[in-house]
Amino acid sequence: MTTTSVGWWSPGERMKLKSLLLRYYPPGIMLEYEKSGQLKTKSIDLLDLHTSTDVNALVEEIQKAEPLITASRADQVKLLIQRLQNKLGQYSNHKFYLFKVLRAHILPLTNVALNKSGSCFITGSYDRTCKLWDTASGEELHTLEGHRNVVYAIAFNNPYGDKIATGSFDKTCKLWSVETGNCYHTFRGHTAEIVCLSFNPQSTLVATGSMDTTAKLWDIQNGEEAFTLTGHSAEIISLSFNTSGNRIITGSFDHTVTVWGADTGRKVYTLIGHCAEISSALFSWDCSLILTGSMDKTCMLWDATNGKCVATLTGHDDEILDSCFDYTGKLIATASADGTARVFSAATRKCITKLEGHEGEISKISFNPQGNRLLTGSSDKTARIWDVQTGQCLQVLEGHTDEIFSCAFNYKGDIVITGSKDNTCRIWR
Repeated sequence: MTTTSVGWWSPGERMKLKSLLLRYYPPGIMLEYEKSGQLKTKSIDLLDLHTSTDVNALVEEIQKAEPLITASRADQVKLLIQRLQNKLGQYSNHKFYLFKVLRAHILPLTNVALNKSGSCFITGSYDRTCKLWDTASGEELHTLEGHRNVVYAIAFNNPYGDKIATGSFDKTCKLWSVETGNCYHTFRGHTAEIVCLSFNPQSTLVATGSMDTTAKLWDIQNGEEAFTLTGHSAEIISLSFNTSGNRIITGSFDHTVTVWGADTGRKVYTLIGHCAEISSALFSWDCSLILTGSMDKTCMLWDATNGKCVATLTGHDDEILDSCFDYTGKLIATASADGTARVFSAATRKCITKLEGHEGEISKISFNPQGNRLLTGSSDKTARIWDVQTGQCLQVLEGHTDEIFSCAFNYKGDIVITGSKDNTCRIWR
């Protein structure tokens, strides 16, 4: 168990617990409490929670560490933890079937992305549009039109999900309303194609990475540029914020990864060690580690506090095209052009299992929220579901007639969306 507290108090201060809320992935309990008349929140992270965890012992441990959890609240906390345990065991044996084929665009798709609840998703395309879809019915809700070139990078402002950002080869990024499909802002300033973008967790900024070697942070409220991040010597193809939103990381074709202060636009440090282009760069959920994947066939793990390399993950015979952490940050998955994927332990840095079966390069990999399944998308026209611990392929999602370059689980882990070069996307559930 790890606890993160915001604000300490002296015995004289009045603290009153108002409510307890659940966070399913990664598992945790959010406390809403009143301190000196102000409403505050803090979280008890239960990253080690398992279906076999002794709940009584865990509640005792929490009570010792957290003064707000008094004896009268113990039973309530116990029930919440049992609900979390049930959630972790859900959908593990879920068999997916093809629900719908959406002839989404007149030209190939570039990307798919789900909102947090999974109630809707978006597709970007070479046809210069982004479309918003209802997951339950497969109906098109909006077509977002206005870009003058390929819509390459797309994202929801999760967890809120009321805005969409689209980044295009026309060098602009647009911000849209999910409800109306109207464009709020067009962000102009890049001098080359935008190839990646991301919202910060607070949904106050959107970051764009470009072939012009810079990243820019834009203020969502006023539509103005907040910062330009300069320092890379080649295109930026990957960027992401950490969970607290105070840091942003950029990965570049110049073989380096840079960490920046999101509130200052200043460079914190540069991660130097890869000897080829970077393909992915991201923080672990608790912000302690950074994972970078590269065309040099390796992934590297870095200590996020000081930027020192703590491990190099090897074993692939070809470029690493995608990599990710599970929700708790305990496991790492890598996908390679050699047609295999691997799972590593973040603690031991050892390879736990190898996923073999695809007949082409794997360009996309992601864990389900529960962390016991992996989803891969490949140029062999299939997506596959794997058992994380055994490496066994549990299901092949087939039917696309061209390579799959994008695939994603919803937040519950019971729906998969696949996007293909065959101009269609498929909903599996």
